[in-house]
Amino acid sequence: MIASLRAAGGDTTEVEVKSAAGGLPASLTAILSALANQPGGGTVILGLDEQAGFRPVGLGDPQTLKQDLAAKARAFTPPARLTIDDGVVDGAPIVVARVHECDRSAKPCRVTATGTAYLRGYDGDYALSDVEEQGFLAARRPPLFDRAPVEDATVDDLDTELVDAFLATVRERDPAGLGHFPDDAELLRRGGVTVAGGQPTVAGLLALGVHPQQWFPRYVIQAAAQPLPTDSAATRARNQVTISGSIPRMLDTALLWARRSFDTAIVSEPDGTVHDRPAYPLVAFRELVANALVHRDLDHWSAGLAVEVRLRRDRLVVSNPGGLYGITVDRLGRDAVASARNATLVAIYQHVRSPQTDARVIEALASGIPTVTEALADHGLPPAHYVDSGIRFTVVLHQPTTVTNATSAEPELSAAERRVYQALTGQGRTVNELAEQLGLTGPNLRKTLRNLRGRGLVAQHGGRGRTTTYQRTNP
Repeated sequence: MIASLRAAGGDTTEVEVKSAAGGLPASLTAILSALANQPGGGTVILGLDEQAGFRPVGLGDPQTLKQDLAAKARAFTPPARLTIDDGVVDGAPIVVARVHECDRSAKPCRVTATGTAYLRGYDGDYALSDVEEQGFLAARRPPLFDRAPVEDATVDDLDTELVDAFLATVRERDPAGLGHFPDDAELLRRGGVTVAGGQPTVAGLLALGVHPQQWFPRYVIQAAAQPLPTDSAATRARNQVTISGSIPRMLDTALLWARRSFDTAIVSEPDGTVHDRPAYPLVAFRELVANALVHRDLDHWSAGLAVEVRLRRDRLVVSNPGGLYGITVDRLGRDAVASARNATLVAIYQHVRSPQTDARVIEALASGIPTVTEALADHGLPPAHYVDSGIRFTVVLHQPTTVTNATSAEPELSAAERRVYQALTGQGRTVNELAEQLGLTGPNLRKTLRNLRGRGLVAQHGGRGRTTTYQRTNP
């Protein structure tokens, strides 16, 4: 864990490090609440200095720190559950506290004295709002909101073009199942688009509606880009838009926004062709926005919240109300788990296509995250950073950090290449060892290692029946 923190250069959403040289820091109150509310919980490490590369500070009395931690755990409602252990880093003692996730039926975990609960975001801990608290309460029961009929809506509020395409696709791809119903109205009802009498459901209106925002004004995408350095000081944002319509039409419009907003480089390929290369791969952006639209929370508490897309100078952030459902962050892209918060909406969207590109909106095959991972690696970008606060899910894509490699004639490394390079030691590491330490997949690691080998920074040893290891050429 410490090696991963040093490679990343900072805390993560799952791990918080404090020096605690003068005792328990006051900020630990918010941290313990936030980690208890976070899916999977987290870990607090006391006795390391983050600013000094996570080196030990030399705890004078670890036993007192452990006792103070145990006492502090009782200052929450419900009490925070901790497993506290001793550890050793570089020969010095540290204290490691595993913060267990609070039971879903008791969330949120609050500071008893103030009644405040905290959430952990990709950019820090923050106090829970009243609306977000409703999200935790709503999560105590199965999400069925997408099945409900929409009051005052009629079949005339469905988009004829989208409905016709949906019916044709169902009958082509599922002729023995849903597609075997010859009557259009019956097929729409049995497919969850409408209820008896033709009234659209929430899922049906979002998927195939003419203008769902007539009933759900905030079921939109709010996108904006950070001002450029050349913009005036009064410029607060650029390319700021609110994207409305049915989900497939919102997705198409979001891609148009990305093409206008992403920086673009002119790149020449080895075969001599020249093309534009956006700062972020559009296929990855499409997958992330589609997931945000289809898997966002649809319950009453989140009715005032939009899907948000924020383009910063060094990162792209896509966020939606509602945390992961049926899967945890550490399993994203690793297990073939196709969980669905909005099961009816997902079932409809397996047969919905983009009006502009005729591409499927989603596949429901758990292939979206691997597609994002592969696209980012092909683009030379670091892996996506996924943050699940329990009631909000955020994905952060980072631009590579250009650094100077003092031990090599090659001057520049991407962030992913730098992480792998720094993790290599003089005796060499296997792909499995690097994958476990850095949290990267084998294919991405092998591609990064090939790039480093091609630049003469890494040497490969073994192969042909022997263990294959990699090490720096200049350890």
